[in-house]
Amino acid sequence: MIEGQTSESETVVYGSRHRTVQWILGVLALLAAMAMVHFDPMVAKGGSPDDLQIQVHKLTAQIEQLRREQSMPALVLNRYRNSIGYIYGVYHVGFANQRPEIRARVSGTGFLVGDRLVATNRHIAEPWYGDSEAEKLIRQGATPIVEILVVFFPDLSTPVRLSHPLVSKSSDLAVVRAEDSEVLRRLPVLPLAKIPASDGQFIDVIGYPMAIAGLIAKSPAGIWRLADRPYDINVASKLAARSLIRPFSTCGHLGDVIGGRLIYDAPTAPGGSGGPVFNSNGEVIGVNSAYIDGFSGASIGVSVESLHQLLQEAQVSSELHGPI
Repeated sequence: MIEGQTSESETVVYGSRHRTVQWILGVLALLAAMAMVHFDPMVAKGGSPDDLQIQVHKLTAQIEQLRREQSMPALVLNRYRNSIGYIYGVYHVGFANQRPEIRARVSGTGFLVGDRLVATNRHIAEPWYGDSEAEKLIRQGATPIVEILVVFFPDLSTPVRLSHPLVSKSSDLAVVRAEDSEVLRRLPVLPLAKIPASDGQFIDVIGYPMAIAGLIAKSPAGIWRLADRPYDINVASKLAARSLIRPFSTCGHLGDVIGGRLIYDAPTAPGGSGGPVFNSNGEVIGVNSAYIDGFSGASIGVSVESLHQLLQEAQVSSELHGPI
């Protein structure tokens, strides 16, 4: 399947964060020095005070941007954590009246994007997608079947069943319908960015890298005895009952945007597929999809424009045929 250390707010803190704070303090000191030392000489030499004022405004805007980036991961987690769930599934591929050729589990991340609508990757909703062995069997007449697909949201003690996937034909995206739940209806829907992402942006990726194993690793020591069962849904249920379904947050920068793909350096791992990628405004700009093994600087996401299109299709499908 294609698929960091946390504080109590679940935000990964890097050494660069500390350097960022130091940089901000340095700039503030620089502004003070400029105001006290350079302004009057500049005017005395015939320079325009407007030039200095423009520079001060630019530096102030940069400081504000850095402050927003520094506080964004914690704000996003506090506001949307409970709407980002851990997806667990079992599927098989096989021929009629025969033992399945393939039977496997799938783990990923999904997040609320509408009334009972959960966005994730196509390779999570249809786990055989992109699997050459499974697709070869399907071409030979085998049938792929999802036996179970559920999502564990942090605020719920029991999983929510997922069904009726609507998948993108052009990208690794899917929207699935969650079974009705009063608690689920109270969870906030994640905001999707309306403006395309651009390289250089600060980003935050939230999800469940390493799946159940990752959840166990950051749980209290009494849970570690379950570490030898990292693929067992019963373990996920026990974690949910103890309110231990809590996502990871990793931060980085958007290095490139190519053909609807986002390339960024925020780390991810199997289980993180389907997680939201946020910009510094707390808006979803993409869906985490893959990573290049052995190179931490190249995680890959699908741009939110494709998700907008899929949600429009889901709306049309709902109007024509009833809820998906």
